[in-house]
Amino acid sequence: MTDLQKNREEILSDIAKTASTYGRNARDITLMAVSKTHPFKAMEELFACGQLVFGENRVQEAQEKLPSGRPQGMRIHLIGHLQTNKAKKALELFDAIDSVDSLKLALKLESLACKSLPILLELKTAPEESKSGFEDEHALFQALETISSFNKVSVKGLMTIGPLAGSETEIRKAFALLRTTAERAKQRFPELDFSTLSMGMSSDYRYAIAEGSTLIRVGTRLFGPREG
Repeated sequence: MTDLQKNREEILSDIAKTASTYGRNARDITLMAVSKTHPFKAMEELFACGQLVFGENRVQEAQEKLPSGRPQGMRIHLIGHLQTNKAKKALELFDAIDSVDSLKLALKLESLACKSLPILLELKTAPEESKSGFEDEHALFQALETISSFNKVSVKGLMTIGPLAGSETEIRKAFALLRTTAERAKQRFPELDFSTLSMGMSSDYRYAIAEGSTLIRVGTRLFGPREG
């Protein structure tokens, strides 16, 4: 077993234990391998042992490293901020956009998409200036009034990044905010799907699982330190 495979097995085991601790089923939680800065060869190695979902942060990096053909069943999501002028290229590269942070971007994706496009809407749950996302529930719901009528862009849930230097209490508060926002969104927009809660990374995914995450994004603990 390679180091990558061993790391994945350890993380999956930890997810299962954490889920059990909080009365959850690990089968309801998807592990996303955040492959930014790591070569496609590493992604192929993980795919060969059953890892299906990958996350990339930048359109340009993905464009440079992803081959024109990829193994059937491998799904690659964009999880970093997307500028509207790169939306067309993103649609060519990714199976889903998990970081839609404005109505402007959603409108652009709807206008360009040729087929159904799964998206997550990013909510800002921590005050850091560097973070993207809808500023609050009001801004998110305003955007959803328009997005709910789209034909190609398909909402699948919400995502957030917790406070990077926060305490357990602060991090769990941010994740709980995403969960409760999704619950209110389901009531307000029952025709849309808010079943995916993408929250939790290498350093805080246990807190995210405790607060209801269904998709955790792990990079460093899986691949090791960033390359490049």
